[in-house]
Amino acid sequence: MSLTTCRLTLLLALTGAVAGCSRQIEPVQSGLRLPGAFRSAGAAQPFSTAIRWPSADWWEGFGSPELSALMRGAMTYNPDLAGATARLRQADALVRLAGSALLPTVDADISATRSRSSGSSPGVAGRARNSYGASLSAGYEVDFWGRNRAALQAAQASATAARYAIGVTALSTQAAVANAYFAALGARELLEIQRGNLEVASRNLGILRQRLSVGTATGLDVAQQESVVAQQRAAIPPLQQSLEANTFALGTLTGTPPGEIDISGTPLDQVAIPRIAPGLPAEVLARRPDVQAAEADLQAASADVAVARAALLPSIVLTGSGGVQSTLLSELLRPGSTFYSLAAGLTAPIFNGGALRAQVEQASGRREELLAAYQRAILSALQDTETSLSALQRTDELVALQRARVAAAQRAYDIAEAQLRAGTVDLLSVLNTQTTLFGARNALAQAQTERLQAAAALFTALGGGWTFAPADLNMAPAADGLARTVP
Repeated sequence: MSLTTCRLTLLLALTGAVAGCSRQIEPVQSGLRLPGAFRSAGAAQPFSTAIRWPSADWWEGFGSPELSALMRGAMTYNPDLAGATARLRQADALVRLAGSALLPTVDADISATRSRSSGSSPGVAGRARNSYGASLSAGYEVDFWGRNRAALQAAQASATAARYAIGVTALSTQAAVANAYFAALGARELLEIQRGNLEVASRNLGILRQRLSVGTATGLDVAQQESVVAQQRAAIPPLQQSLEANTFALGTLTGTPPGEIDISGTPLDQVAIPRIAPGLPAEVLARRPDVQAAEADLQAASADVAVARAALLPSIVLTGSGGVQSTLLSELLRPGSTFYSLAAGLTAPIFNGGALRAQVEQASGRREELLAAYQRAILSALQDTETSLSALQRTDELVALQRARVAAAQRAYDIAEAQLRAGTVDLLSVLNTQTTLFGARNALAQAQTERLQAAAALFTALGGGWTFAPADLNMAPAADGLARTVP
């Protein structure tokens, strides 16, 4: 073994021995104190059939085949999910790119050259020469301070965040589909109620016109009721617009042209309200992909700080090359044609105008920013769960109260309408009971819609039963040439 080779071997041994000198990556801690239980958890306790965690297809609990079909379409064709999957592939490629810095690079070169120099005498051509060569060269940067290892860990954490980002996108898409679908159902039900209100108002207008013809009602009575009819008729177009807007939104969410989707209109009373026990706050945080993504981002930032600090220290690069070279192809493989070179270089930053220090400050500031984002994600997750639990409980109470209100208003109106036909009641009393009934019907439909949306919000606040399975997210070309996410 040559002296040079011995020196390089000794250098590599020393490098391995001092690998413990690499910069340690700061661990991820939120610094927040978690509550022991949710304050509004009692909302789910009275229901003996409550499940602890939602399944991946939690929307099946609403018992609506139409909603289930829309969810399947969204999870298959939603463009946001396709984009999130593509970003994951980019992140995985960056992991491989960062990992390559920990391995040596090897290049091969084969050359054949023919050249001719100018002649020494005027008019005489120079001699032509051939040159043949083949060589291998290798280089390796000794990760003395752990910079490349930290860069790899940063890339791995970013890839983990990209995986959880798919879950965030999936949950937000599911929430948007549920909200739009229930809003469409609510708008359709309000539209049907409004048409019923218009029918009632028109029927009363007919009664008053009959009474006017026999002199038992005045023109003012008829005009007042005509105003009520016009008011009820004017309330129909905004409800139609709301129904159409939510239907079009469902088309975009499911990757369908807006004009090709329709909602059959399941009555709100026929949609079940699934119940779920929230569990402990720590369990919710462990299942929320946005919290996990924020934690992974913070881990990547911590690794970036280690990378920036390691850049302040010297770097060691080992290079070597060897091969054969000859002017004659027949002599290329003879011992005299071989050559080699071995080198070790140490590069230390001396003056760079404070750029490296600034990179450390920038990376540290970025980590502090992502720590705040991580804390915010935790607090937002807890807030979402508490708010959803409270909303479901309060909308349950509200629906029960609104049903009682509708029943009472209907009884009062039935009495007033009978008296109107008999001519034993004044028009003002009829108008009041009529307005009360119309308002109670609308309020009940709105409360039922809000309760369904609150139940869906609770599922997504708890993480929606989402789990990441890389094999389940593949891109496949669709018939229209678009790349879609296929579960």
